[in-house]
Amino acid sequence: MTDTKTSPAQTDRPTAPRARPPRQWLPAVGLDRFSGLYLLVILVVVYSLMEPSTFFTSQNFRLVLSSQAITGIITLGLMVSLICGVFDLSIAANMTWAVLFVGYLQEHGYHWGVALALTVSSGAVIGVLNAIVVTRLHVDSVIGTLGMSSILAAVSYWLTGGQAVTTGIQAGFVDFGNEKIASIPLPVYFFALIALALWYFLNYRPSGRYLYAVGANLAAARLAGLKVLRLQWTGLIVSATVASFAGVVFAAQLGNAPYNAGASYLLPAFSAAFLGATQVRPGRFNVWGTVIAIYLLAVGVKGLKLKWPSQAWISDLFEGVVLIVAVALAVQSSRRARKG
Repeated sequence: MTDTKTSPAQTDRPTAPRARPPRQWLPAVGLDRFSGLYLLVILVVVYSLMEPSTFFTSQNFRLVLSSQAITGIITLGLMVSLICGVFDLSIAANMTWAVLFVGYLQEHGYHWGVALALTVSSGAVIGVLNAIVVTRLHVDSVIGTLGMSSILAAVSYWLTGGQAVTTGIQAGFVDFGNEKIASIPLPVYFFALIALALWYFLNYRPSGRYLYAVGANLAAARLAGLKVLRLQWTGLIVSATVASFAGVVFAAQLGNAPYNAGASYLLPAFSAAFLGATQVRPGRFNVWGTVIAIYLLAVGVKGLKLKWPSQAWISDLFEGVVLIVAVALAVQSSRRARKG
């Protein structure tokens, strides 16, 4: 029989010291969750030193704050559809429709409050149509909502003949879009209220957590007994309704209804949503990460425009690069979150 006892010489032998884990300083300073916030502060400092007379002014900060209210509203709506795993590419065309429709109704004698309600309701109907195409006809959400964009563009052209609506806009409607509280325009408060409402819904209501579950793993959510189709309907209807509300607020701010007004909001909305998925809760679309991303993009573009005002292509270049980088970072964050 082999003796398995350990000799005293073996017990007294010193063991090699264990390697210490690398210092986890990134989470300690929050760089893994709030890198966008740090970068935002750096950009503000750099642009303030570069253009102190134009960038570092209270008027410019108020302008950046208010100018991003529409982008913020439409991005938050888009974020809900992305959370449940569907892409809503019709948000820009939906916004254009809302801008024209709310102006058209007022031009034809409707009170602006009624026009507002009918326009936002039409956005909800568009969301229902998107949901039918995606969940009942089983068309991929990218293709289905892209097709809806073309339909909305055609209907918008038919409604106004491809012209802006500049007459009949009521004073109360313009006041609605330009009223200020404590020197801050009302649309900024709309943005903040929508952000707070969605944050509460997504984090503290079962339906909000179910939306995340559907987006994370559709098959597992279905096996767990979640009503997947109903949740996808919710995401698409919220996205479309909020996009139409953004169009209403835009028209009220401007005081008229320009044609194709929503086209310039598609890329910034997707850029901010995906960049936001790398912040606060990396790997997940979330409200406060999206808010940070919106103002990070706004400050980045604003500073470049002030430095090179004649270069109109800068904003498109910046937003396009940010979108590609943000999607890549969001995918990496999501993978790390799943491994964790």
